[in-house]
Parts: sequence; C-alpha cells; structure tokens
Amino acid sequence: MKVLVIRFSSMGDIIYTTPVVRCLKMQLPGAEVHFITKPAFKYIYDNNPYVDKLLLLKPSLSETIAEIKTEGYDHIIDLHNNLRTTIIKLRTGIKSSTYKKQTIRKWLSLKFNLKLVAPTHLVDRYMRAVQFLGVTNDGQPIDYYIKAHHQLADLLPASHQNNYVAFVIGATHFTKRMPNDKIISICRELKHPVVLLGGDDVKANGDEIAAAIGPNIYNACGKTSLDESVFLVSQSATIIGFDTGLTHIAEAFNKPIVSVWGGTVPELLGVQPYMVKDVLVAGIDLYCRPCSKFGLEKCPLGHFKCMKEIPEEPITTFINNRL
Repeated sequence: MKVLVIRFSSMGDIIYTTPVVRCLKMQLPGAEVHFITKPAFKYIYDNNPYVDKLLLLKPSLSETIAEIKTEGYDHIIDLHNNLRTTIIKLRTGIKSSTYKKQTIRKWLSLKFNLKLVAPTHLVDRYMRAVQFLGVTNDGQPIDYYIKAHHQLADLLPASHQNNYVAFVIGATHFTKRMPNDKIISICRELKHPVVLLGGDDVKANGDEIAAAIGPNIYNACGKTSLDESVFLVSQSATIIGFDTGLTHIAEAFNKPIVSVWGGTVPELLGVQPYMVKDVLVAGIDLYCRPCSKFGLEKCPLGHFKCMKEIPEEPITTFINNRL
C-alpha cells in the first residue's frame, strides 16, 4: 500500500499530523507513507523515520498534481481539507479520506461565544480520517526530531546550563503574547535560571525582561536557530510558552509545560497540549474570549484582560514545584 498524507500549513497543525503518520507506518505492514507540505514547513518532517518520502508543494498546483500522479498512490489522506486539496483529489482521482474541519461550528462558536465544538484534540480528529484503514491512535506523543548535534555550552552561559526554565515568549500575534511586565513578574518568582526563547521579533522584549530581572535571565531570542531552540527546550527542566509552534513542538519531549492562552483558546481548535503527562493550561474565562481563532495584532476592546489578568501564582507554583 502506498499512502500520501496532505497538510500544507501551519506549524502547529502539521506537528499534530505526526502521530497519524507514525500510526500509518507502524500499523500497516509494508506500507509506504509519503507526506506533502509547503517548503516552509519541510523542517517538521526532516529526519522523521516514519516518512518514506517528503514531497513539497510546487509553485503551480498543476506541477504538484503531476508529481502526485506519477507516484501511484492507493490512498490520499487529506488532513487539510481546503480548495487546493479538493482540486488535487478530483484531478488525481485517487481514493481519499478527508479530515472534517467543522468550519461552521467553529465560526459560530467564535462569533457568538458558543460551545458547539467538542474539546476533542486535533490529533484525534485527524485519526478519524485513517480509521477506514484499521489504523488506531497509539496514545503516544507527537514526534519531532532535532536535526543536528548541539552542545549546551555553545548556546548558553555556564550559569544556565542546568535545571533551567525555558520560557517561550514569542508568538505570531500580539494577543497570544503576555505583556513584558507580566513576564517579568512571573520570572521574579521563579527559583531557577530562565532562558527566554523566540525569534528576532521578540529580541527587544527579551532584552527588556533580562534587564529588569538580572543574571537569572538569559535572553536567547534571535540568537538561536529553530533547531537550536528546540534543542534548548528538550534539555530544559520545565517549559512556559504561549500558543505558538515552539511550545507545541515542546510536547514531543514530555517535559512539564505551562501552556498560556490569551485571545485564543485551545478547545476551539483542539490544540491543547497532547499526551503531556504534567501540564498546566493557563487562561481565564471572559465574555470576550476567544476573540479570534488564530490571534490578532491588538486587543479588539483595548483592555487585554485575557493576558493581563491571568493569575501568576499557579504558574510559578507549578514550575517551582518541579525543579
């Protein structure tokens, strides 16, 4: 059997396809499992032993369809379910099974603050698309494979190489990020060294936080590649992070995680930490939350209570009790 799994974007959604790919490969003897995604997300499946071939979306859909046709797949597992994947399925004529997005229910839940979507994890929703093959969830965490051999001594000062807290302060949208003063307040109560992680876009935030706290903070934002950042997460004692890709990747290493949610909620998209044994999901109930599925550039009401009013004590106690 030869199977193609499709998910083009985004980081978190692709990460949660890894259990599906693993289960396909492990539970279908002799099956050849391929995966296709956008070139920007190739790194998620680099070194993944359960993928026999990684295909990348080409500049034109016609080129992509031509490549898929030449492979001779028995089945397409469509875990994206959009117009582009619909065209691929129609034009290739390959038998397919498709993940059900529940788009209307999600929209109504967001627009009218209703709970019309069961808090079923995205992995379990994806798994329904492969049930027809007799494939079942193995109950194991997501997969992520670090690409290179790294050394802590090359990435962190000696003061931060043992028993540190990895604090992922980056996120694509403002309403997913905790304000600097809130992060500073939390870090002041942590008993162990803290390594701040994120991209160039939050380097200045990290500098401000480190300047306010002092030597207990090391700002690695903008200094490490994604692979190095993942390595630092894998070597940490505990993790604090927002709704962002690096926090989701951290779930692969089964470390204690505080998952902090502001304007977005995990239940709506089914992206709460998956198969992590020790986790605290931090967020507060507000009439205006969630304000979006994926985050916004500013709080629509101007108060940003969803982040500013998150209780700090449960977060700091959770972390300090595990160090």
